[in-house]
Amino acid sequence: MKENGYYVLSKREGIEEPYHWVLKAANNEVILTSENYTSKHGALNGIESVRKNCEEDENYQRLEAKDGSPYFNLRAKNHEVIGKSEMYSSKQARDNGIESVKKHGITLALVDETSSSDKGSATSAAATVTVKPERSSAKRYA
Repeated sequence: MKENGYYVLSKREGIEEPYHWVLKAANNEVILTSENYTSKHGALNGIESVRKNCEEDENYQRLEAKDGSPYFNLRAKNHEVIGKSEMYSSKQARDNGIESVKKHGITLALVDETSSSDKGSATSAAATVTVKPERSSAKRYA
């Protein structure tokens, strides 16, 4: 699973939009972060949108924060932001982050931590790991 990166889906208790996901690279570093969602279904749709849109360069907004730190957003075809990056120290580091999302965003590996948080304690139950078979690159999300 880790050689292809993976998504982690989590749920925070006590907030209106409790579902959230991150995309992690093979080295376990977070490379893309979602907005918060009201439902698990919405969060899973967000993950699927990353899978469908991450390979095309025109879907990335290369931006700079007020302090000059480079970062990026991944957008869907309708220009809605799907995920945001961290702040980077240089434009080259940001561009490396984009390449990492392009590489790892297509993964079908998902660590679902929501089932353990639904039971009251995220530390008491193991997360559910789902790995679907990878599609060949020729038929990837056609």
